Amino acid sequence: MRRSLVLALAALAGGAAVAADADPACRPMEHDGASYTVCSYRADADDIRLWHSDATGALYGSFTAIDRALRQEGLRLAFATNGGMYHDDRAPVGHYVENGVERVPLIEGDGPGNFGLLPNGVFCWGDGRAAVIETTDYATRRPACRFATQSGPMLVIGGALHPRFLPASDSMHIRNGVGVAADGVTVHFAISDERVNFHAFGRLFRDGLGVPNALYLDGKVSRLYAPAIGRADAGWPLGPIVGVVEAAN
Repeated sequence: MRRSLVLALAALAGGAAVAADADPACRPMEHDGASYTVCSYRADADDIRLWHSDATGALYGSFTAIDRALRQEGLRLAFATNGGMYHDDRAPVGHYVENGVERVPLIEGDGPGNFGLLPNGVFCWGDGRAAVIETTDYATRRPACRFATQSGPMLVIGGALHPRFLPASDSMHIRNGVGVAADGVTVHFAISDERVNFHAFGRLFRDGLGVPNALYLDGKVSRLYAPAIGRADAGWPLGPIVGVVEAAN
């Protein structure tokens, strides 16, 4: 029933084309002539988590390492993508909360690279709710998040694109991000299947998916793990990883 509901929400939000035999959580989507893959989940029904390192402090770094650890518990990784920016040592650049434990405090000023293209924000979820919150607002509200990752820039802020995005920008990259619908429950993860600029990527979330708030997770290193649609992107070790856990078959 959950997957049927996600599919219905996806069709309303973006008109994504879904093959009859595809996983309805993840589907291809065209917007303004560019191709994307969008994966939608519900904070009140799906087990969305963050990972960085295991109990010994060893970096996971890859989707396969997380899936291997989950299999030992009778679970599996159903979906994952890089979950925020990281330093050379793979430590999170910004605020990071994993299973209720704050590992990195909130960064209220600017920072390196696109993280410092203010305003940036925090993707926060727990207790069946999710939100993308601009950083200064997050600092004021201090919501209780079971999981949280800070990244930047914000793509969509209260229904408006980030003010510094330029329609004709020639900064083109594979990009991934996350947006939360106005219901505070439906979470859309998206990755571009071709190089796009910030303005195009922000419009995907605002106009294509209809979310009031969306956050950039990263570019250049952006990867997707979605075995139901045959995606298991490889590359250098990652820092924070966000994904969805299901019971193993």
